[in-house]
Amino acid sequence: MDKPEKVFKAGVIQASVFRNERKVNGVDTYIPSVSFQKRYQEEGQWKTTGVLDTRDLPKAVLVLSKAFDYLVSKGDEEEEPQ
Repeated sequence: MDKPEKVFKAGVIQASVFRNERKVNGVDTYIPSVSFQKRYQEEGQWKTTGVLDTRDLPKAVLVLSKAFDYLVSKGDEEEEPQ
């Protein structure tokens, strides 16, 4: 996987913004995407999950909101289908 363009963190919760190159109607286009994860330690090893505890939800909202704001400020948000 390519290196993220931008990473937003709140404790062990993080959202990473990626730029994916795709051909749309024969034209190279960059489409943003956001990866979301929670990091935790188990037996001394760092692992990741997408499963959240109740106390993780405010942090998840925060990092995802920051990722959205970042994309909107760059004019990169995807348009919703009509």
